[in-house]
Amino acid sequence: MAVNIDYHRCMTMLEITDVTATAGCCTPLVREPLTAADAEQLAHTMKALADPTRLRLLSIVAASADAEACVCDLIEPVGLSQPTVSHHLKVLADAGFLTRSKRGTWAYYALVPGALDRISQLLVAS
Repeated sequence: MAVNIDYHRCMTMLEITDVTATAGCCTPLVREPLTAADAEQLAHTMKALADPTRLRLLSIVAASADAEACVCDLIEPVGLSQPTVSHHLKVLADAGFLTRSKRGTWAYYALVPGALDRISQLLVAS
């Protein structure tokens, strides 16, 4: 025996119930949320940090003298090949966490001052 249900009527009743149930509980915003552009940028930068190797590399550079390290000094601590380390460093540089300068045949990466602060400010800024 099949049950005949008016799907449209049921959905309308659910929508009315949902609106009625939530109308009194919504709290107003106390500051402006992220704009779409800010959310897109934040997602891009957080994606760069969402990798254990990149976090380690960023930590090693930040812990180095003058917050700068040669790519040659970053290969052994993470146990990856030079091309792979260079790729990770490029992702971090593209996301605005590191700058790159070339000295002879080696590339040096330096932490961008305030780069990590910008992420936290986007999350709490008004």
